[in-house]
Amino acid sequence: MSKPTLEIQLQTLPNEPGVYQYFDANDKILYVGKAKDLKKRVSSYFTKNHDYGKTKVLVKKIVTIKHIVVETETDALLLENNLIKKYQPRYNVLLKDDKSYPWICIKKERFPRVFSTRRVFKDGSEYFGPYTSMKTVKTLLDLIKGLYLLRTCNYDLAQDKIDSGKFKVCLEYHLGNCKGPCEGYQSEQDYHDNIAAIREILKGNFKDSLSQFKQQMRVHADAMEFEQAQRIKDKIDILENYQAKSTVVNPKISNVDVFSIVSDEGYGYVNFLQLSYGSIIRSHTLEIKKKLDESDEELLQLAITEIRQRFHSTSREVYVPFEVDLGEEIKVSTPKLGDKKRILDLSERNAKYYRMERFKQDKIIDPDRHANRIMAQMKVDLRLSEEPRHIECFDNSNIQGTNPVAACVVFKNGKPSKKDYRHFNIKTVVGADDFASMEEVVYRRYKRLLEEEQPLPQLVIIDGGKGQLSSALKSLDLLNLRGKIAMIGIAKRLEELFYPDDPIPLYLDKKSETLKIIQQLRNEAHRFGIEHHRNRRSKGALTTELELIPGIGEQSIVDLMTHFKTVRRISSATFEALEPVIGASRARKILEYYKK
Repeated sequence: MSKPTLEIQLQTLPNEPGVYQYFDANDKILYVGKAKDLKKRVSSYFTKNHDYGKTKVLVKKIVTIKHIVVETETDALLLENNLIKKYQPRYNVLLKDDKSYPWICIKKERFPRVFSTRRVFKDGSEYFGPYTSMKTVKTLLDLIKGLYLLRTCNYDLAQDKIDSGKFKVCLEYHLGNCKGPCEGYQSEQDYHDNIAAIREILKGNFKDSLSQFKQQMRVHADAMEFEQAQRIKDKIDILENYQAKSTVVNPKISNVDVFSIVSDEGYGYVNFLQLSYGSIIRSHTLEIKKKLDESDEELLQLAITEIRQRFHSTSREVYVPFEVDLGEEIKVSTPKLGDKKRILDLSERNAKYYRMERFKQDKIIDPDRHANRIMAQMKVDLRLSEEPRHIECFDNSNIQGTNPVAACVVFKNGKPSKKDYRHFNIKTVVGADDFASMEEVVYRRYKRLLEEEQPLPQLVIIDGGKGQLSSALKSLDLLNLRGKIAMIGIAKRLEELFYPDDPIPLYLDKKSETLKIIQQLRNEAHRFGIEHHRNRRSKGALTTELELIPGIGEQSIVDLMTHFKTVRRISSATFEALEPVIGASRARKILEYYKK
């Protein structure tokens, strides 16, 4: 498939948070931006009149739009920072400097310090973040300082130095902000218990801390100290909205390549995320056409080799959804939980969105091609002699045997043709007999089509198992249509497809477009039938009460319902309102009935 036009690329963007990248005709990156809603944000570039000349020139140069979908707006902000610093796009002014977002560090020391930093060192210390707001960092550090007494000095508190009395407590000890581990006034175990509690707060588990803040806020409010209460409330709001981790930046993950795959009958879509020092610096999705019936494992193995060569990747570790053989020099991991699994899920999410967009672009560029492909696929999957351009599906609806009805929905070229939908009220069957009801409606439907010389469908789907299918086939036999119309039944529980005179059902791949269209037909027939059934029940419930009134016949009920619309209005109507509609005598009978 050729590269879609800019207009089509805009139409198929997702309404999700993420980062967008603009490229020129030479595939050179022009601009990187973030968005809460990718489609709205990117479309605004092409619908607004821009005041700045730089933006006008940028928009004229854009030929290709690429994007990376992430889970949150915070992740989008961090990913934007990574990509701008990596590629230095010409039209990005901000974020090109060497500044980075802040982290909170628990220093690897005997008595660890806790502080904010913008630089990450691989020295065994723990880093939490990055944070998109320094205000959040300060709030967390204030929270920690208010709950736990920690040292702020940078002394080397080795046990022998403490025992020798090398250090003396400072002003922080006398102010009550530190317990004095430098003079041995606080044990190492007690200090590490505090650090363990702080670690939970930084991971986002600060339920107890929040309850303490709320208690303080109430105390200040009761004491009419509203400014102090508001300050604490601001901290509560920040902490409640605080996100402990980012998927796109993680210092625990170093240089690694991440691959995932989604596939259908014709294509495989392999997404590649490249991480450098824990930050995503590239996303690319490769579309592979299946030549034979290759498995996902075979496609992924081929794609990994091609992508790594294209982008000159030298990473010695890859994350994949299942085991693949990449040789002895590369470590292959299949994450099941934690941060690594979240990265793999992000890759799969982008592969799914890419596949969805390609389908949308295919439909816009050549809608007939899309329909032709699906019809050809259905013919093969369902073992039909011709493409099912015209499909009809039948479903029965009755609840506790009341008001039995049936529905027939029609799809043409894989899409609903609502003007051809039909309802059936069951006429010859007494009670809830699904088999006899199916036999009746199929007979009535195709007898009428034959009489009116209307075109017959290539495929009929019966919602039900072998019993309903056998009943429908009896009607085809009576009309001499057996063999002229293909008919299958679908059972709900395992999505089994039954064929006439074949005891073994057919099971289609759950990702198959053929199965999805059959399910859509079945669900539409069920919805259409239930809707008609409810209407009949409602109508029956409304008219039954009026029929109980002595002297009120069918025509009077029709006149009343036409005028008043509901039974409730009729029951509360006055004599003066009723008399012009049905006459004085019948009006008195209705008033007497409702008076009782």
